[in-house]
Amino acid sequence: MNAIELLESQHREVESLFSKIEKARTSASKTKLFEQIADKLAVHAAIDEHHFYPAVKEKRTEDILLESLEEHLAIKRVLADLLDLDAGDETFDAKLKVLKEEVEHHVGEEESDLFPKVRAVIDEDQLEAIGQEMSDEQVELEEQGDPRNAVPAETGQAASI
Repeated sequence: MNAIELLESQHREVESLFSKIEKARTSASKTKLFEQIADKLAVHAAIDEHHFYPAVKEKRTEDILLESLEEHLAIKRVLADLLDLDAGDETFDAKLKVLKEEVEHHVGEEESDLFPKVRAVIDEDQLEAIGQEMSDEQVELEEQGDPRNAVPAETGQAASI
């Protein structure tokens, strides 16, 4: 799977999880779904920042990538806040809504602006190679367990590329 296809599939997974958590009725089910969302977003941000963004950085994409890194930071900060809350907390749903809106905005920009520009400057073989590196790190992070636990330490400043 090439890098863009991998990222788009992750976007769809997170969208599905947000749909499920909005329908959840108990704190326990919300907690379980939120942990899945947090893990997916932590992995997604890591492979974006470690592999995809550095590989596609050039003049045509640099401004978008810098903005994307700032969006990742905003998402990580809301995630970190949510990780400190119980799903039954009165502010949990409000913060979750902010997280969803941040993610939707970020996904929209990646898919409508960044990905078309990347496709124009990176060939399919390169996208496949980047996708393989990203998949390898994804497996590694998931095998380590609870990737979300790394997020609070990543809220000081945006990652660099």
